[in-house]
Amino acid sequence: MASFRNLSAAGFAATAITYGPARMGFGLFLPEFRDDFALSTGMAGLISSLGFLGMLLGLVAAYATLALAGPRPPVLLGLGLATFGTALVSGATGLPMLALGIVLAMASAGFAWTPFNNIVSRRLPDETRPSALAIISTGTSLGIAAAGATAIAVSLSGLPWRMAWAAFAGASALALLANITALREPSGPLGASTPVAPWASLLHGSAMPLYAIALSFGTTTAIYFSFAADRIVQAGGVPGMPSGSSPAILFLCFGVFGLLGLATGRIKGIIGLSVLLRGLLVASALSLGLVAAMPASWSGVVLSAGLQGVFVMIMSAVLAFWSERLFPHMPARSFTAALIAVALGSVLGPVVAGTVSDIWGGEVMFLGTAVLSITTMPVIQPRLVQERPGPAV
Repeated sequence: MASFRNLSAAGFAATAITYGPARMGFGLFLPEFRDDFALSTGMAGLISSLGFLGMLLGLVAAYATLALAGPRPPVLLGLGLATFGTALVSGATGLPMLALGIVLAMASAGFAWTPFNNIVSRRLPDETRPSALAIISTGTSLGIAAAGATAIAVSLSGLPWRMAWAAFAGASALALLANITALREPSGPLGASTPVAPWASLLHGSAMPLYAIALSFGTTTAIYFSFAADRIVQAGGVPGMPSGSSPAILFLCFGVFGLLGLATGRIKGIIGLSVLLRGLLVASALSLGLVAAMPASWSGVVLSAGLQGVFVMIMSAVLAFWSERLFPHMPARSFTAALIAVALGSVLGPVVAGTVSDIWGGEVMFLGTAVLSITTMPVIQPRLVQERPGPAV
C-alpha cells in the first residue's frame, strides 16, 4: 500500500506540472503574450506546434533513456526541463526567448509521464494498476486548475504575468525534488528482466482504434488548449469579470471538472469501453461547439471547460490503461506509441488551426475541430475496440 501511495503521488506531481502549467500555460497566457510580443494567431499556432513537437521528440528520447537507464532519469529530466523552461518564460525579453522557454516547458511532458506505466506495471499488482494509472493521469487536472487559480490571483492583484510563470518554475522545482526522493529505488532498464518485442509488434490490428482515437484526441485538445482562452478574450470575456481573468476561469473550471478522471476505472467498469469512448467524443464536440458559439457567456465558458476537462482527463486515463492492457509485456513502449499518436495530432493541429483562424475566424476553426471529434466515432465498434490483443483486423 505504501508503494501504491508513493508511486501514485510521485506520478501525480509529475503530470500535474508537466501536463499542467508547463504544457498548457502558453494557451492560458496567450492574450498577454499577444500584447507583449505582438503575436498573430498564426505565429501563436506555430509556437504551440513547436512546443508539441518538443513533446513528441521528448517521448522518443524518454523511451530511449528508459530502455538504457530505467524510468527514473527521464522523469527527472522532464521535471528539470519544466523548471528551466518556465523560468525562461518568466524572464523572457523577446520572442525567441519566449518561444524557447515554451518549447522546453512543453517538451517536459514527453519525458515525465510514460515511464510511470513501466514503474506501475513492475512494482504494483494487477488489481491496483488501473487505479494508480488513473491517479497519475489525473494529476494533469490539478495542475491545470492550479495554473488557472494562479492566473486569477495574478490578474486580480494587478501583478505581472511573469509572476505566475515564476510560481510555475518554483512548483516544478519542488516536484523535481519530490520525485528524486520517491523514485530513489532503482528499477533497472526496461529490458532487464523481460525480453521486449520489436516496435512493429505494436502495429497489431487490435491497437489501430487506440491510435486513431489518440491522433484525434491530440489534434482537438491541442487546438482547444492553444486558442480557447484567446477566443474568449477576443469576444470580450465572461460578463462581470476583467477580460484578463477569463482564461484563468476557463482553465480553473477545466481542472476542477477534470477530477472526474479519478473515477475512470469505475465508469468504464459500469458502461464498457466502447460506450465510454463514444460519450467522450460527444463531450469533446460539444465543448468545441460551445467555445465557437458562446465564448462570452458564463454558461458557455463553464460548460465548455467542464466538458473538455472531463474529456481530457478520462481519455488520458483510458489511453494509459488501454495501451497497458493491449500490450502488458510492453507497458511503457505501448503507452509511448499511443502518446506519439497524440503528439502527432498536437503538432499538426495548432499550426493548421491558426492559419484557418487568420483566414476564416475562430468560430469556423472551432466548429471544424468539433466535426473532427464526431468523424472519429466510426472507429469505435465493439468488435474493434478490445482490451486484449485479438486477431489482426
